[in-house]
Amino acid sequence: MKAVRLHAFNQSPQIDDVPEPKITHPLDVIVKIGGAGVCPTDLHITLGQWDSRMNTPLPYTLGHENAGWVSEVGSAVTNVAVGDTVILHPTPTCGLCHACRAGDDMHCINSTFPGLSTDGGMAEYLLTSARACIKLDPSTQPKDVAALADAGITAYHAVRKALPLLYPGTTCVVIGAGGLGHIGIQSLAALSATRIIVVDRNPDALKLAEQLGASHTVVADGNQVEAVKELTDGNGANVVLDFVAEEGAENEGWDMTAPGGSYFVIGYGGTLHIPTLDIVSTERNVIGNIVGTYNELAELMQLAQAGKVTLHTRTYPLDAAVEALNDLDAGRVRGRAILVP
Repeated sequence: MKAVRLHAFNQSPQIDDVPEPKITHPLDVIVKIGGAGVCPTDLHITLGQWDSRMNTPLPYTLGHENAGWVSEVGSAVTNVAVGDTVILHPTPTCGLCHACRAGDDMHCINSTFPGLSTDGGMAEYLLTSARACIKLDPSTQPKDVAALADAGITAYHAVRKALPLLYPGTTCVVIGAGGLGHIGIQSLAALSATRIIVVDRNPDALKLAEQLGASHTVVADGNQVEAVKELTDGNGANVVLDFVAEEGAENEGWDMTAPGGSYFVIGYGGTLHIPTLDIVSTERNVIGNIVGTYNELAELMQLAQAGKVTLHTRTYPLDAAVEALNDLDAGRVRGRAILVP
């Protein structure tokens, strides 16, 4: 089968012919990929930024946002069958450790992360586990929902954590209305009554944000902190969801956060510089976020299949993976890029 393989850091991946995966465990599931999301994390991976965390042996197959159809199942699999349409939680988990038992399965101590720690889904087939599979309505097209498997669940997870802080009368700033941010805006609109202010440097992204539920939009032209302060009577926002968190956005996000407010870091790449006195004297919180739980992905799919959260996508054939990555890196992708084998 064809697969998008990374052979060396700081080099473009290649399209290779590799053997199809095989069932080796009773709970294994092989999925015929119908859509694989192209994520900014894939750009970070190619630069080697995840190597110290994952120590993934090269070469390996990229792709951690995956959906498709069940092709083969292990002997103990009962929750899905051959032919089912599925979206895959990005981290197959053990179900037995404390994190799994507590419902924090994204922190499973025995999990794998296809596309980061093992071969991923930018290929014709992917080996995963029964615990990662969420069965979808047969009419769902995998290419339309694949990016919800990571971008979607990450944005939704942050919104779910922030919900107790977003009662009526509050304000939430969303920094970045791109692949993750446009899902975060829709999740906020669907689940809360907060006022949504969206900050982005791209006018087209801001137009999309208005269509998705933003109350106000702010152009990131160097004066965005002041603009947010003006919209919040000088106080800042109760919650800031930062889907960028690099190139200075991380420090601007902190400055946009009101006293007693919470700054949620979802994007990454920058460095946050905060005097500890600023944290103590204002009681502002910094909250990290990674992918959400299996249950949160299932909840998000309910919103998606009800039409309350939709992905804005651009599709590419699998052979055009390098083009898709380059377009993403250059800012030419609005929403999410999806590879379709």
